[in-house]
Amino acid sequence: MEKKNISRRSFLKIFGGGAVTTAAVMTGCKSKTESKAVEEYKQQIEPPIGKMTYRTNPTTGDKVSLLGFGMMRLPSLTENKDDYDQEMINRQVDYAIEHGVNYFDTSPVYCQGKSETCTGIALSRHKRSEYFVATKLSNFNPATQSREASIEMYHNSMKNLQVDYIDYYLLHSIGGGGMEAFNTRYIDNGMLDYLVEERKAGRIRNLGFSYHGDIAVFDWLLSMHDKYKWDFVQIELNYLDWDYADEINSRNTDAVYLYNELQKRGIPSVIMEPLLGGRLANLPQYLVNELKQRDPERSVASWAFRYAGTPEGVLTVLSGMTYMEHLKDNLLSYCPLVPLTDEERDYLHQSVAERIVGLENIPCNDCKYCMPCPYGIDIPAIFVHYNKCKNEGTLPRPNMNKEYARLRRNYLIGLDRAVPRMRQADHCIGCGQCEPHCPQNIRITRELRKISEFVETLKQGKPLEFESKK
Repeated sequence: MEKKNISRRSFLKIFGGGAVTTAAVMTGCKSKTESKAVEEYKQQIEPPIGKMTYRTNPTTGDKVSLLGFGMMRLPSLTENKDDYDQEMINRQVDYAIEHGVNYFDTSPVYCQGKSETCTGIALSRHKRSEYFVATKLSNFNPATQSREASIEMYHNSMKNLQVDYIDYYLLHSIGGGGMEAFNTRYIDNGMLDYLVEERKAGRIRNLGFSYHGDIAVFDWLLSMHDKYKWDFVQIELNYLDWDYADEINSRNTDAVYLYNELQKRGIPSVIMEPLLGGRLANLPQYLVNELKQRDPERSVASWAFRYAGTPEGVLTVLSGMTYMEHLKDNLLSYCPLVPLTDEERDYLHQSVAERIVGLENIPCNDCKYCMPCPYGIDIPAIFVHYNKCKNEGTLPRPNMNKEYARLRRNYLIGLDRAVPRMRQADHCIGCGQCEPHCPQNIRITRELRKISEFVETLKQGKPLEFESKK
C-alpha cells in the first residue's frame, strides 16, 4: 500500500483525538477534508504489536493488559442500535487480542441484553487461555432478585459467553439504592454467599464489585474484606472525578477516596469511565489547544488514559470502543504506557479539571444504563448532543444577533441527525423508570423536559437562556 502523506501529528492537529466518528455524527457536518483525513488515519496509524503494558493480579498472578475492552458500546448495523455488527465485533476483538488486550468486560444488561452473546461469539474463536472475561450479576430488576432468578442469570452468563468459568465476576453497581437495595439483591437472597462458594469451586476465579452511589455500601463491603476477600473492585476514576466527583453530583464519591481505601487493603482497582463517557475526549476547544501545545503527538483522549493507567494499584482500565479508531488510539496510549509525570498530573487536576467543573454540563456518561426507554426516548444521545454544543460554545444563546440564527439552525439539524424525531425529548412522558438506573443520579425527566422546552423555543425562532442545573 502506498504510504499516505498525513502523519499522526497532522491528524491529531485536525481532530484533537478522541471520538472522531462520533463527533462527525453529532454535528452532522462532515467535510470532504475530514472524511479523507479519517480514512487516511485508519490506513496509516497502527499501534505496535508486543508492546502492551501489563499489571499483575496479586491474588492469581494473572498478567492483565492495562487496556481492558468494555463490551457495552458495541458497533451496530442500524441507527436504532438494536442490531449489532457481529462481523465488526469479531474484527475488533481479534485486533485487540493481537495487540495484547486480554481483559473483556460485559454484563447481562449491556447492549439491550445482547452484549454477552456477542462477546461470547467473538471470544470463543480464540484459545481460552488468551483472554480473561469479566461479567456481572446485574439483578437490578425486581423480577431478577430472587435467589432462583439470580442464579439463573449467573448460569446464563456462562452459557452466553460460552465458558465454564468466569475470570472476574462482579456484584454490579452496588450503592444505587443504598444498603436496602444491596441487601435485597445480594444478602437476603443468599447470593453473595452463593458466589463465594462458586469461587471456592473454581467457577469464579476472582470475585469483586463495581461501585456507584451510596458510600455507606462501599465502606461496609470493605469492612467485610476479611470475610469476603475481595479480589478486585471496579471504580470510576479519571482526572475530573479524582477530586470533583461530589461537586459534579452530590451523590458521587471522589475517586481519591475510593482508590486510597482499596490501596490500604491491597485490593486491585479496575477502572471504568476513564473518559467519562467521552466527555474528556471532547473538551472545549481552548482546552484542546492547550493539550495539543503541550504534546502535539498525543490525542486528547490519551491524556485521560495515561492518567487512569498511571497509579500502580490499577489492574486494568476499561474503555467501550465502538469504532476501530478508538481502539487504535487507546492501544497507542498503553503500548506501552508512558506514565504521567507529577507536573502533568498537577496540570490536569489544577488547570483542566477545575475549568471543566465550571461548565455545569448534564453529567451524562453515555453509559446507557437508563436504556431502553419504554417510550423509545434516546436519552443519552439527547444529553450528549446538548453537552457537546455547550462545550464547543455553539449552544444558541440570547443576544447573539446573526450568530443566534446560525447556531439555532445548526443545533436543530445536528439534533435531528443524532436522534430520530420520535426519540427526542418532547416524547418523554415523565414516567421516571430511567432514573433509578442512572449511576450519575441525574434527574433525567427534569432535564429532558427542560431540553424539550429549549428545542421548542428554538423551533419558534425565539432566544431562550437555558442552563442545566445539578
